[in-house]
Amino acid sequence: MADDRYAALHAAFRWQVPDDFNIAEACCGRWARDTPKATAIWFDSESGCRAQYSFAQLQRAANRLSNALLAQGVRRGHRVAVLLPQRFETAVAHIALQQIGAVVLPLSMLFGADALAYRLQDSGAVLAIAACEAMPALREARAACPALRRVIVVGECPPACDELPWMDALQAEAASFRRVATRADDPAILLYTSGTTGNPKGALLPQRALIGNLPGFVASQDWFGFDPFDVQQPSDAIFWSPADWAWTGGLMNALLPTLYFGRPIVAGQGRFSPERAFALMAAYGVTHSFLFPTALKAMMKAGPRPAGQRLRLRSLMSAGEAVGEAVFTWCRDALGVTLNEMFGQTEMNYVVGNCRALWPARPGSMGRAYPGHRVAVIDEAGRECAPGEIGEVVVHARDRHGEPDPVFFLGYWNNAAATRAKFSGDPSSSWCLTGDLARLEADGTFWYEGRADDQFKSAGYRIGPGEIENCLLKHPAVANAAVVPKPDAERGALVKAYVVLADGHAGDAVLVAALQAHVKARLAPYEYPKEIEFIAALPMTSTGKVQRRVLRLQEQQRAQGGSAHRHL
Repeated sequence: MADDRYAALHAAFRWQVPDDFNIAEACCGRWARDTPKATAIWFDSESGCRAQYSFAQLQRAANRLSNALLAQGVRRGHRVAVLLPQRFETAVAHIALQQIGAVVLPLSMLFGADALAYRLQDSGAVLAIAACEAMPALREARAACPALRRVIVVGECPPACDELPWMDALQAEAASFRRVATRADDPAILLYTSGTTGNPKGALLPQRALIGNLPGFVASQDWFGFDPFDVQQPSDAIFWSPADWAWTGGLMNALLPTLYFGRPIVAGQGRFSPERAFALMAAYGVTHSFLFPTALKAMMKAGPRPAGQRLRLRSLMSAGEAVGEAVFTWCRDALGVTLNEMFGQTEMNYVVGNCRALWPARPGSMGRAYPGHRVAVIDEAGRECAPGEIGEVVVHARDRHGEPDPVFFLGYWNNAAATRAKFSGDPSSSWCLTGDLARLEADGTFWYEGRADDQFKSAGYRIGPGEIENCLLKHPAVANAAVVPKPDAERGALVKAYVVLADGHAGDAVLVAALQAHVKARLAPYEYPKEIEFIAALPMTSTGKVQRRVLRLQEQQRAQGGSAHRHL
């Protein structure tokens, strides 16, 4: 077990945030000048395509794309959607957009037309960079997105009107570019969070948010190959994670911090499987990884890794839901690493977690506040809870020294009311509310106790009921709907929908399949309800709000008691 050096490290930590900061320069520009031949991206696809790209190659491609984007009218502050899987071009797009001061709008390849249309409309995106596989849904969504003037298509597929092939766009441009100067507080990334009772909200992250993530990243990766008290020493780390680069986990916990430290990341394009995970880690000598609990459970159940696949894995982080004792023990015994769990949100990521190299990692705990972050548990009156009492996890806008914490988002896009509601007071000097419940022990260890609102996690994905309910309501057979988690041993929770039928419709297996297909076609695959129960009326408050809490409690009681109930 590691010595407990937490108190000294946390007390001594001070933020060093420059006035001027640019993600593209920090993650690529300086490395392209200092170590141009160093590998930035290893690409590996299911089809067998493999490639190696240096920081110099990444910079040249980004320069060409920056010039192409300017030629298409993209300017500082414009929102540009990036709809790509893990691949070299995704990293190129991020570097190119940050160089011109544009705002990156990462979008998942799993999104259907409705999900894409909402985010493109709300953000006012002027251009999209998309993979061929995403084009059917994007083309359907474009009809409702008048601001989206042009699409740059990555891959081999015939372009339609107002679509420009990636290679044509880049080959016409120079490989040199002078990036714009950006301030640390300038907007950089717009990430949409799942809505609880309404539509998803766009969390606008500044350039400095990457700096705010770094202490948590290196701590959760046991200092990422560096000595925590001498970070000037070289690191031989190689990173891989199956986390989608369109999400906070893949972007801020994997791609950008890895490149920030000048180390290579493996872009493994394709569906996750335990066999592929073991193969990628062995083939590329992966030393550090972020694996969500569902992935770890699948790998554990797959049995011993294939013979001959020797792993170099030295550190492993997991987040999204609690990891139990069995998975924790398997990671230690089968993978040879002590798992570090982590907690954060899109609005302020990487704030709590473990670091087995410097303090004991306790299985199932959220960990402790990472250096630079002031985190507490408060009661309904806003008072800090006594040790062991359950309350809401909150993160202060200023650290223990009174300095601004750079990890925080700038606010919700075009939603000042939601931004104000996220904080207990002035956003620059108050607690930021997470909506997550936990208890805090005297030694600073947090233990998760569930959500304070209606969001939930399913197989590592954060689910917001509002978007799914809105989608169901578009079906003519649905009069009303409420979505809640149903406890599940494998995924943590299943998406379950309670549906009130419209007149003239029968709740049978045919309709269940039709409603599931309806959601699958419009949202992400993980959002469709795995179970649908028809109900005469939803429980409502006196003001007409759905009481999802009642339904959620009902599902918990059924899971515990196994009482019979009718569902389809």
